[in-house]
Amino acid sequence: MKYAGKKAVVTGGTHGMGLAVVRALLDGGAEVLLTGRDVAGLSLPGKAHALSSDASRLSDIDELAAVAADRLGELDLVFINVGFATLTPYQETTPEIYDRTFDVNTKGAYFTAQRLAGLVRPGGSFVFTTSVAAGAGIAGMGPYSAAKAAVRSFALTYAAELAPRGIRVNVVSPGYTDTPTMGVTGVPPEVLASFKAAGDEITPLRRHATVQEVAAAVLFLAFEATYTTGADLPVDGGLGQRLTLPA
Repeated sequence: MKYAGKKAVVTGGTHGMGLAVVRALLDGGAEVLLTGRDVAGLSLPGKAHALSSDASRLSDIDELAAVAADRLGELDLVFINVGFATLTPYQETTPEIYDRTFDVNTKGAYFTAQRLAGLVRPGGSFVFTTSVAAGAGIAGMGPYSAAKAAVRSFALTYAAELAPRGIRVNVVSPGYTDTPTMGVTGVPPEVLASFKAAGDEITPLRRHATVQEVAAAVLFLAFEATYTTGADLPVDGGLGQRLTLPA
């Protein structure tokens, strides 16, 4: 099996892109510890361990590190996929929304990597999820875009700091991806439908990514791109590359 003997931690692994990565790893024979705020009722085949965890709480991150050390020992992959976003215009952005966005997306990701780095074996890797929004001006996504840009920045630093141990650190940047929530919180169905339609219209490939397509990119960076570190792999249908649509 493709990932037999591999051990991985996937944060934000209960739905969407994270769950697609978890399923692919388990199907390939890996052992996986996944986290989410609500893991009740989650049923997965193979060697799966689920831990309820809030990425904005440092105590939860410490618990994750302890559980990973106890159940898995050394790690081959840490996929840091936590995310929180709202569609909020700047006039309506509150300090609470701002703080929650950075606590989950940036602080949570940074300290998860810090706490787990000591468990990653030489030759292992980190992959972070950022977003095409990190390099674009998308109305209503100011704090989220900035938070993900910060993740891209510190991933570069982690790549430099962990290189002496032979550990690679890379980033996957999805564009519009077909998930139940479209990656945003608290949005009415009609607004979500409009958001999705706009994504199809402005993406050069004229469609959303599937979660399986994003998972394939994550696993490529994790296990196949063995001489790649510090890279940002777009999985965005050309959106971030500013491709020109045909007339």
